[in-house]
Amino acid sequence: MTQMPKIRVLIVDDAVVIRKLLGSCLSEDPELEVVGTAGDGASALARLAELKPDIVTLDIEMPGMDGIQALDAIRKIHPRLPVIMFSTLTVRGAGAALDALSHGASDYVTKPANVGSVGAALLQVRDELIPKIKALCHRTASVPAAARPADPIRMPIDSRPSPGRAEILAIGVSTGGPNALAALLPGLSKGLSVPIVIVQHMPPVFTRLLAERLAAVSGMPAHEGAPGSLLAPREIWVAPGGFHMEVERNGVGVKLRTHEGPPENSCRPAVDVLFRSVAQVFGNRALCVVLTGMGQDGLRGCEQIKRAGGQILVQDEASSVVWGMPGAVSQAGLADRTLPLAEMALEINRRAQFDPARK
Repeated sequence: MTQMPKIRVLIVDDAVVIRKLLGSCLSEDPELEVVGTAGDGASALARLAELKPDIVTLDIEMPGMDGIQALDAIRKIHPRLPVIMFSTLTVRGAGAALDALSHGASDYVTKPANVGSVGAALLQVRDELIPKIKALCHRTASVPAAARPADPIRMPIDSRPSPGRAEILAIGVSTGGPNALAALLPGLSKGLSVPIVIVQHMPPVFTRLLAERLAAVSGMPAHEGAPGSLLAPREIWVAPGGFHMEVERNGVGVKLRTHEGPPENSCRPAVDVLFRSVAQVFGNRALCVVLTGMGQDGLRGCEQIKRAGGQILVQDEASSVVWGMPGAVSQAGLADRTLPLAEMALEINRRAQFDPARK
């Protein structure tokens, strides 16, 4: 059996100790090879042709040519080379990471704060970084049989409630999500009259800034989810980093609930948690969309949506940064349609409640 070549990684960071420790962490994985390091953006650009990396890790805050400037230069000569940005878990760092994504970064990893040693911090980064490197380079780690989810529950078609016009739009997304959401939401009709709830895998701080940016691009009010908030048509709610978000019905309508329950699929917030609650509250009036992302978060929730008679749309592989989450739902036979991102808004408009007076 032919052994697959190792994934070639170029590490770019202005701190020597970070370059050495990160290089050591990545080199411990037999599928990865650190082919070089650079201390600034200009040096990284000069070494690209020589090293021919499969992926680049790029610090955002560097002297001289910073990470975003280096990213812009990389994209001019290598438009498809995966680039993972490093940012701090601060408002400034979160803003810079979101800026980098809009400039063409593939993903980002946050540098842990308040950790006792640089080594411990890098170990945390490694645990997040290595799966992202493999996913962006189209390598997936084998999953032990005991850890794989059981076959999805399939109900006979005639035993499911017939779907009606959706009364809510629930979206689950991860890697590549901010750009996918920024492309999708402006295409929703002004007549769309449903609330929109979103789980995007992101840490605290990032989700609040993401909501602000989605409000700006969509023309709809967008907020970070807060407990007790009442859902309203044409308002967007993004699950807060570090908290699960659910919907629940009360006497005056449907409101949000957030909590710090155990992570699911190694995620908090998790798409499965939100989708389960949407299935329970909205039943066959639910419309769920699974966009680009690593892993299988959303698969179990989609089973519940399908069981309740709701509708499911997933992004296709060609337009996804990583086809993990949408691919799992599509391959399980749970999707009503698998669509390119560019066609998703039109399909949502067709399936969700519509107010002709707002057209």
